[in-house]
Amino acid sequence: MTNKTFIPAFKAKVGDWDYYICVMKYAEVARQVGFAYELGGNADLNTLIQRGLSHRTQAIKDYLMKSEHRFLGALLVAAWGGAPQYMSVSMDDPDGVLSGIDKQFGVLTFDGTQQYFALDGQHRLKAIKEALKSNPEIGQEDICVIMVSHYDTEEGKVRTRRLFTNINRNAKATTGAENIVLDEDDGPAIVTRRLITEHPFFSAQGVIKVFTRQGEEGELKLASGNVSQSEKRAFTTIANLYDMVRSLSFGLDPAMQKRDARPSDEVLESAYVTIGQRLDDLLKATGNIRESLLAGTSAKDIRFPKNNEAGGHAFMRPVIQKAVARAAAQIAEQDVLPWNAVMERLSKLPWQIGQAPWTAVFNTSNNKMVTAKENVTLLDDLVYAHVAAPSKQFIINARKEYKQVRGSVYPVSEEDLLVNLINHSKKVVVEEASAASPALSGGDLDGATEE
Repeated sequence: MTNKTFIPAFKAKVGDWDYYICVMKYAEVARQVGFAYELGGNADLNTLIQRGLSHRTQAIKDYLMKSEHRFLGALLVAAWGGAPQYMSVSMDDPDGVLSGIDKQFGVLTFDGTQQYFALDGQHRLKAIKEALKSNPEIGQEDICVIMVSHYDTEEGKVRTRRLFTNINRNAKATTGAENIVLDEDDGPAIVTRRLITEHPFFSAQGVIKVFTRQGEEGELKLASGNVSQSEKRAFTTIANLYDMVRSLSFGLDPAMQKRDARPSDEVLESAYVTIGQRLDDLLKATGNIRESLLAGTSAKDIRFPKNNEAGGHAFMRPVIQKAVARAAAQIAEQDVLPWNAVMERLSKLPWQIGQAPWTAVFNTSNNKMVTAKENVTLLDDLVYAHVAAPSKQFIINARKEYKQVRGSVYPVSEEDLLVNLINHSKKVVVEEASAASPALSGGDLDGATEE
């Protein structure tokens, strides 16, 4: 039989949240409160409720160990399970001095099966755990804990994730990758997570790199833009997939373009189906990588074949994935070509990274990626020129831009590119990467480089 846990607490309310203000010993917090907790679903994704820890922990630990004036702010902790019950306590007050004051004071009771995890204050929590290893005596000191109840249901997960992102967005900004993992209002982020959980290709083990482990006890770092050349399974990262999803959200309900208002379930369902199909089309049109990866072919061998680096598959590189998705979406959205025609033209491009137009971002002399802003902008223009050039002058300018940026003549002639000329009904402007894929709040997606 489990032992009940009794915690003195003040009950409070804000918005649609009931919460409890408690006091716990450092030793109790260190023993019972965890960092990351799995909430079900994809082990690398929907389960993540916790930001990774960093070197900031050491500074807080030193403060706890060395300063006699040490004081830490409250931890925000979610309690999972334990059938919490709150019982108010009345005080003996014959003179009525405390009338009305004691009504919010009581005892929070758990049946002993509860588990706790930090929503805010994880660096402080880590520092407490580390400090106790060196000086167990400080375990008797107190810290304020603000406790909310977490319920292991889909609605409960959404509420807890939203609370986490709202707290960190309004305090210290979360990174772009964290927002993708946890945001419950940004439509493309929600669709991205569902793709990683349910899509036949993107849900396959390791195909989408979600995070990299940095250590034990909850120290996690979410994957942003990089995909290492030595990576054996990953097609791309969660951040890059999100960028593609946002590009491919064209023509959908306007709610999918907002970041701070959750689209309806009907809009999300329709968006998931449409974007999933568009991604399937892209995977097929860009050399059918999907079948090779699902068959077990090493992603490393596809991306960076030994002794034939220039023969690596271009669409295994995140910068190219995002550029192709941007161009395809823009061409179709502006009714320059129907989507199927865009896919047909993409399928005719050479998909070896050592060939044009991919040499805008790949240096064949040293087999290195070159992903400076000017190179990415050049790639955008060249993809457009190959698929749906709006004018002869556009082609001339793109080839001239290549000479300026890469220092050599573009290997595809003006005459060959003129075959792709399309009579646009309106002026076409190719967006730069930074405009087509805006950074998320506090994010680190812009300027991400590849190894």
